[in-house]
Amino acid sequence: MSLKVAVFASKRYDMNSLTDANNELRTARPDEAVEFSFLEPRLDSTTAALAAGHDAVCIFVNDVCDREALEQLKSNGVKYIALRCAGFDNVDLAAAADLGIRVARVPAYSPDAVAEFAVGMILTIVRKYHKSYSRVREGNFLLDGLVGFNLSGKTVGILGTGKIGLLTGRILARGFGCRVIAYDVFPSKQAEEYGISYVDTLKEMLEQSDIVSLHCPLMDSTKYIINDETLGQMKRGAVLVNTSRGALIDTIALIRALKRGHLGAVGIDVYEKESAYFFADSSDKIIYDDNFARLLSFYNVFVSGHQAFLTDEALKNIADTTLSNLRAFETKGECVNEVKA
Repeated sequence: MSLKVAVFASKRYDMNSLTDANNELRTARPDEAVEFSFLEPRLDSTTAALAAGHDAVCIFVNDVCDREALEQLKSNGVKYIALRCAGFDNVDLAAAADLGIRVARVPAYSPDAVAEFAVGMILTIVRKYHKSYSRVREGNFLLDGLVGFNLSGKTVGILGTGKIGLLTGRILARGFGCRVIAYDVFPSKQAEEYGISYVDTLKEMLEQSDIVSLHCPLMDSTKYIINDETLGQMKRGAVLVNTSRGALIDTIALIRALKRGHLGAVGIDVYEKESAYFFADSSDKIIYDDNFARLLSFYNVFVSGHQAFLTDEALKNIADTTLSNLRAFETKGECVNEVKA
């Protein structure tokens, strides 16, 4: 009997990639294929009942898998949670362990996708591609207000040197001739070959950098790591980019720094309260989050909707690894990508 999996917060690209991967699995090993039920709602305590009759749920970054939701999943017979992302801070792992629900993630689906997007975002806000595009479509070909600066020779600070941080640093160092420095409590032995050198403190990195790019996971120790104090340590006119997790930045502190003109430009693909708006069409809705609305109002802030991961290659890797994780739990009783409290 096939493993039945309820896929929450599913979009067309999720359906296509998971279905394609499952069809490939069915062709190669028919007995290991699963049955997907694609559900539009996000998972939380009010929607968990939709998982009734399923062995597993598949969730994304903005699904809320707290104790209440987990208890409902357990009562409906769910044994496994397959995260189709790397982050797992939205799952109460201690509660999952108490309830005997196993959790697995996709640790690295396409570091290149996010790294390339981060560099693209830097170029966009530094060279103002987005403003130029809008002007030209309206027949305005003036160049006033579009002055940027060369990346060559600039100092870029990378906060977090996992795979994505290393790749971002390599593109900027090898491709653009930047001086790339980094701060990480767990330095990588590969950093030097990527053209990255470490500094001893976060303060030192922030003070030296013309551009700061965030690439660390969200944990208790990194929540609001960009705050009033650390923003004050950045150069006046510096650029800040976040393609990692929204809550790395204290939004209110960021707004204060923007209002006093301390930052030259900000690019964010993530926002700490994005679940209310991202991955949905909110064009005909009012944005009730005053902090988010304020961010969107700044001329030097560029926001995209958690898009950095979205490539064909990444979606295939996510789908393949998600299926592999589920089958490992079911057939072997263990999974290399399992996450525990």
